[in-house]
Amino acid sequence: MVRDHIDTDQIIPAQYLTLVPTIPEEYKKLGSYAMCGLPETLYPVRYVKEGQLDSEYPIVVAGRNFGCGSSREHAPIALGSAGCKVVLAQSFARIFFRNSLATGELYPCECVERLCDVLKTGDVVSVELDAETVTVKRTGAVHKFKPLGEVRPVVDAGGLFNYARKSGMMPK
Repeated sequence: MVRDHIDTDQIIPAQYLTLVPTIPEEYKKLGSYAMCGLPETLYPVRYVKEGQLDSEYPIVVAGRNFGCGSSREHAPIALGSAGCKVVLAQSFARIFFRNSLATGELYPCECVERLCDVLKTGDVVSVELDAETVTVKRTGAVHKFKPLGEVRPVVDAGGLFNYARKSGMMPK
């Protein structure tokens, strides 16, 4: 659970950009640093526990402008490597949204309402991509997110290049 304007330096600090996501060992290691740039005073619960490679949280909930900052592809890749499947945010920085689509690492779902004010870290929710809903287990409350539209099949395919190959736009 994070608030507004979480930038790519907070998602994956610059010192970890030397890790090459196409090398399997380095891809796994990249996930261990996901969200480690967040200030501990504001976010005492770490996304990935010290010494772990994966997070126990497959969903990140955020406020406005998630992924602002630079154009680094490492940000959605680090989250995906850590086990994130969906980011539910009030809004996304355009470049982060595009990089999520291009890499196919996670579904960037834009919420109709500000879920970071409704939920807290550790709340259990289920995300139904087809129904475009988020259901909170403890209350049963159902919240909507905007349709993924043409984004969905690209992320389903595993990213832009895989989608292009599967749809015949480029040779396999």
